[in-house]
Amino acid sequence: MKLSVILLAGGKGTRMGTTIPKVFLPLQGKPLIAHSFELFKALPYPHEIVVVCPEAYHHLFPKGTLFATPGKERQDSVKNGFEKTSFDLILVHDGARPFITREAIDTLLREGLPVGAAALATPMNYTIKEVTPEGFVQKTLNRTHLYSIQTPQLLRREILQKGLETAYAQNLHLTDDVSLAELIGHPVKIVHGPTRNIKITTPEDLQLAALL
Repeated sequence: MKLSVILLAGGKGTRMGTTIPKVFLPLQGKPLIAHSFELFKALPYPHEIVVVCPEAYHHLFPKGTLFATPGKERQDSVKNGFEKTSFDLILVHDGARPFITREAIDTLLREGLPVGAAALATPMNYTIKEVTPEGFVQKTLNRTHLYSIQTPQLLRREILQKGLETAYAQNLHLTDDVSLAELIGHPVKIVHGPTRNIKITTPEDLQLAALL
């Protein structure tokens, strides 16, 4: 098994309220993104990591790291990263999720490989209501069938490539990687992920992460 990892670090993180992109803010003594980068770097099987980030931050990564230029939107960044990969299996991960574990990656690969597209996710524990533009409840959704999607997300090369081609042909910009598989009618496997695999988005998230 040979694996390409696309590590996304191109977002500006405006909700964090800092001039430095959130993935490069310090967490437990090192840049936030370093936590997931080092985990992927230590994988025991053949792999490559493509970091999608501005050139100004390339120096934070080891010599020989592969880089791609961030795009205007997430899908553009995934496309740019994908073009630098060379293996059949692709994992796309948010650099703002520092608590991904080796066990979760192994589970994702084990359950996702037979399908060709899969994502880590956790069951929705809250009541979710669909509302009108005016703010009135339209209906209460059955949370039994709802999941909060995480990364990494797994896609075989041909599925991701066809999904990207279809999305751009239809002028779509999807915010979720396995949505590209859904777009072309390919099934997506949901794999239970760890609840602590949170995405750092706000200053409060970063404060919480410092305690984990």
